Amino acid sequence: MFRIGADGAYDWASVIAESVWLGLQRLFIECNGAKVIVDGDPLPTGESAIVVSNHVERTDVYSIQELAIRSGMLSRCRWFAKSQLRWVPGLGWGLWAMGMPLVSREWTHDRAEMDRVFYGAIRKHWPIWLIAYSEATRYTLEKHVEGAAWAKAHGKVMPKHLLFPRTKGFIACVQQLRQAPHIKAVYDITIAYAHGKDFQKPPAFWQTLLSPKMGRDWTFYVHVERHELSTLPQTNEELARWLEHRWVEKGQRLEGLRKKLEQGQSWEPSSSRLKAKLK
Repeated sequence: MFRIGADGAYDWASVIAESVWLGLQRLFIECNGAKVIVDGDPLPTGESAIVVSNHVERTDVYSIQELAIRSGMLSRCRWFAKSQLRWVPGLGWGLWAMGMPLVSREWTHDRAEMDRVFYGAIRKHWPIWLIAYSEATRYTLEKHVEGAAWAKAHGKVMPKHLLFPRTKGFIACVQQLRQAPHIKAVYDITIAYAHGKDFQKPPAFWQTLLSPKMGRDWTFYVHVERHELSTLPQTNEELARWLEHRWVEKGQRLEGLRKKLEQGQSWEPSSSRLKAKLK
C-alpha cells in the first residue's frame, strides 16, 4: 500500500508543481516580456536525465524551466534542496512527496536521503530531471578567488566565471542512476545573463515577478549539451575529472559570451536550423 501511495503522491505532486512553475514562467515571459535564448543540443521529448548547471542567482530557475517546458518535463523536475526545508510546515511534506532530494551537503549525512530519491527512479521508473547546481552555491567573485587558490594548490584548472564543481553528488547520481534504463543522459547546462553591457548581472527574483521590462533590460541565455549516460566514464575518479573538464569548457563558453557582449554581438544562435530544432 505504501508503494502505491508513494507513486500517487509523486504523480499528484508533479501535477501541482507544474501548475505553479508554469504560472511563474508565464508571468515572467508573457506578462513581464522576458525571453530566454536557448542554444546547444536539441533535447528529446520526455527523456529522463541528470541535469548539472552553474549557479548565478535564484533566477536560474527560469532558464532551466524553459528547457524543461520544451522537453515536456517541467512536472518532473526535481531539484536538490536544503535539508532544513523538510521542517517547514506544508512545504516540507510537499517536497518529500515530490521526491526532492533534501540534502545538507555533508555526504555522510545525505546518503540515506539520496537512496530514497534513487529508489523511486530506479525501482519505480519514475520519470525525472534530477537537477543539481554542482558548485553547491551561487557564484561570487570572492568565492572564485578562493577557489582559484585552492585549485592552484591542488594542481587543478580553475574555470573562468565559475566556482570549482563539487563532484561527490554527481558521481553518486551517475553511478546509481545507470541502473535505471529510462534515464539516458546527462544534460550539461550553462546559464548566462547580461544587463546592458554588464556580464553575469541577473535581476533579483522579485524583479522577475514585478517588472514589465525584463525583455528590454536583461538578456537570459541557456546552453545545453546532451551526453549519453552510457558514454560516461566508469570509475569515480574518471567521473570527477569528466565533470571538472565540463566546467573548464563551460568557463570558456562563458568567456566567449562575455567577449560577444563587450563587442556588441548578439547571443542568439547563428544557425537557423538549430533554432528550428529547439522550438
